[in-house]
Amino acid sequence: MTATNTSPLKKSRPFGAAAAAAAAVIALTTLLTGCGSDDAASVPDGWGTLDTKSLSVGYPKNKGYAEQPADRRSKSNAAVALKQESGVRTGMVSVQLDFATGVSTAGEAAAAAGAGLGLGSTRKATEDIRLVGAESAREARRIDYEFTADGKEDTPTVGTPMTGVVVAGVDSKGVPFAVRINAVKDQLSTGDLDAFVKSITVK
Repeated sequence: MTATNTSPLKKSRPFGAAAAAAAAVIALTTLLTGCGSDDAASVPDGWGTLDTKSLSVGYPKNKGYAEQPADRRSKSNAAVALKQESGVRTGMVSVQLDFATGVSTAGEAAAAAGAGLGLGSTRKATEDIRLVGAESAREARRIDYEFTADGKEDTPTVGTPMTGVVVAGVDSKGVPFAVRINAVKDQLSTGDLDAFVKSITVK
């Protein structure tokens, strides 16, 4: 009669190998899914990108927006893209960094950004969102609003209806940011505004 090998050691080897393989898969999956800082948001075809130390954001280049040179933009802005028609600024994408003190959360950043919208602005919606990018900085808040142009600094004629979206938060190094898009009402669709928000990658 042939002896049957019933050694516990022999039986445990396949289980041990399977456990090791499973652990390796879990570790790899964690590494791939947990590294938010390597992610990048989707920027629509035909759009350009503004890149700053805290975030990058898309702008509708295919609709006439162009990046403003650093020596021509306001010192309060880290990056700007403008749409100009016959010398009138009918659209603007801007990024402001470190624009408020004592801010450490997305809610506080949004409160500070909202306070700067102006007395003539009307909020249409406010919602908490999650951006693409560094995991510790993905929480943000979106504010949709409308206002009327004041005719100053090459903006449209006084009273022209305008629409805007501002997204505020705090980057992975604790720097508050506010990124916004303004345009003459109906120049940008709801889809354009949503694409703008979805194009943000926070660092």
